[in-house]
Amino acid sequence: MNYRYSDLSVEQLYAEIGKLKEKAQKAEQLGNISELAVYERKMQVALAYTLNPEDFLPGSIYEMRNDLGHSFKINYMEGVFAWGHRVNLLDEVYEKEEAIPISLLGKKLLG
Repeated sequence: MNYRYSDLSVEQLYAEIGKLKEKAQKAEQLGNISELAVYERKMQVALAYTLNPEDFLPGSIYEMRNDLGHSFKINYMEGVFAWGHRVNLLDEVYEKEEAIPISLLGKKLLG
């Protein structure tokens, strides 16, 4: 079945996240690390659709839930993805711009 997360209700998204979590657990038990990573990423994207993108502001810096050694400075928003740069503990901004689902962002640190 082909569908977009943006077309699903919040309840349907949480049901999908539950299914993905089960698949991820099975992949982990079987030692399929790459498959596990795919399911974890899909869960993060689905979870992003349960959040309000307007709560995340360009120019602000947020902690990263999955990477305690970095924060993330948002340049701009595109749907449920924040485009910007990682910032390490020494406040050094990484040159490479990347997009991450807003579900990976924690509390606002600056901005």
